[in-house]
Formats: sequence, structure tokens, C-alpha cells
Amino acid sequence: MIRRLFAGALCLMMPAGAALADGIEERADLAKVFAQQDVRGTFVLLDASGGRAIGVDAERAERGFVPASTFKIANTLIALETGTVADENEVVPYGGLRQKVRAWEQDMSLRDALKASNVAVYREVARRVGVERMQAMLDRLDYGNRTLGDVVDRFWLDGPLEISAVEQARFVARLALGKLPVSERSQAITRDLLRLEKRGDAALYGKTGRAAQLGWWVGWVERGDAVHAFALNLDVGSDKDVPKRETLGRALLARLGVY
Repeated sequence: MIRRLFAGALCLMMPAGAALADGIEERADLAKVFAQQDVRGTFVLLDASGGRAIGVDAERAERGFVPASTFKIANTLIALETGTVADENEVVPYGGLRQKVRAWEQDMSLRDALKASNVAVYREVARRVGVERMQAMLDRLDYGNRTLGDVVDRFWLDGPLEISAVEQARFVARLALGKLPVSERSQAITRDLLRLEKRGDAALYGKTGRAAQLGWWVGWVERGDAVHAFALNLDVGSDKDVPKRETLGRALLARLGVY
């Protein structure tokens, strides 16, 4: 099934909770990449300038899931925009408690905490932001279903916050273009922290996430004036599926000639 989207500017201006206007161009060859890795999931690639979206399993792409550690992108923006954390180099305490990952048992700056995906540090950031400001920022960013609940330091891990792959792609596209309703400073710092690597004239940005049985990889590729945002999620049956988030995502980007 092949359908066209509205122009890119309209697509990026739509509320994050709205469906893409005319859907996604589904590609059977991309679906085979998931099958070859023996996983089920979805993938969306959004041309931020032209508005074209290509993907796998359009129905799943519109379905909301907990964002898990991909919410660290929004949490970083919120921390900076509210002044909760002065900049990316301010050290935030992890709280001194034993953590699931030993590497998280240390105080870190946002720069280091994002790279390490330190849940303890980002939970402390969220507690500092507080329920009222966090809800206001979710509304301003129009992030997913914008549902916080009353537990300010776990809502992106356990719910009720949910976001779809389509919404993720649109969100990071707006960040890449500096079009989110927060300061350019907050967006520029966050973009810098998300940069993974550069290959030739292309730069790759991204963040992984994992819930109990779900894996995410979201980000974008910049090449010249072109920006392609992507979002992938897949079912995680065991730990062996976890690395497939990025390896599968990279295979899809390569097949599409994006990176």
C-alpha cells in the first residue's frame, strides 16, 4: 500500500497525537529485514523536508508504547528549558542507591548520563522538575499522549506515558530542525548530546530505549540540507534481541540509502 503525506511543513506542525494525514509507504523489502532478524516491530523514516514517510507495519507505527529511555531526549530538553539543570556539564547526583546497571552508580552530568542512559540520574532530574512543570512541558512539546500521572520519576518507564513510532519520528524531526517550542539553546545542546558519529558528509543522531519486552531506536540523519528522522521499535523476547535495535535500524537506513 502506497500513499502520500501532506507537505513536510504541515506534517511537522501537526499535533504529535494526530495520525499522519495520508499514511506511510509500506515497503515489503524493509519488512524482510525484520524477518531475517526473527523479530517483530515497526520502522518509520520521515523526510523532514519533503514530508514523505516510508516504513514497516503502518498499524503498529501508529500504536503507542512507553518511550523508556528515548524519553531522555525530552527529559534533557525539559531540564535545560526549566533551568532545573544549568547546562549539559552540571553534575547531577544518582542518589546513592544500588542500581540495575553498576555504571549508573555514580553522579553524572547530562552529557555523560545520556551517553550511559543513566536512569537514576534522569529520575533525579524529573523529581527536580516536579509534576506540575513536567506536565506543562509535556503539553508544550505535545509529546505522545502527554499523560504523566502522579509518579514523576517513572512515568516514561512504566506508563501511563506512551508514544508511537510516527510521533517519535515527528518529534525528533522537529528537534533536528530546531522547530520545537523551546529555546534554540536547549535544542542545540540536546542535539549535540545525541550525535553518535559522522561518516563522510552524513551525521547520525540517536537514542536507544528498552522497556520490559520492547526496544526502541530513534534519531535522525543529516546530510547537507536533508534531514531524515527515524523511529524503530521491536519486541524484545530475550537479551539477544536488544542489540538488534541499532543493528536492524542501521541496516534499514543503509537499504534506504540514508546512511
